[in-house]
Amino acid sequence: MLEFFNTHEEIFLYSTLIGLVGLIGSLIVVPWILIKIPSDYFLANQRKKCPWGNCPPILRLVVLVIKNIIGVVLILSGVIMLFIPGQGILTIIGGIILMDFPYKYKIMRKIIKNSNILRFINKLREKVNQEPLKV
Repeated sequence: MLEFFNTHEEIFLYSTLIGLVGLIGSLIVVPWILIKIPSDYFLANQRKKCPWGNCPPILRLVVLVIKNIIGVVLILSGVIMLFIPGQGILTIIGGIILMDFPYKYKIMRKIIKNSNILRFINKLREKVNQEPLKV
């Protein structure tokens, strides 16, 4: 067993570094995302039009691709953090918020309606003088 670790030392080093970057990144990015959501975001039955909807199509595509890549990275990091130290569930929520896919808004409303998740997010928002999320 020890021989396996010695022969694959680089893989374990890179895995550890990726985990640390994901942890530190999620500690910064996820709270920022949760704070920036408008307090009435989840009140509407349908999602509001995105702010860059009037931009040139190529710019919208670039923003969409970047957002989805960051969202996928956050979701994968969140899943990993369910098993290692970190804020896994919040990181997954932050990733889902960033991504664009069909029925995302309905899924997010169901997740946010969980009283424990909503309470935690609203405590975070309260610390930076943001209105609580309304659902």
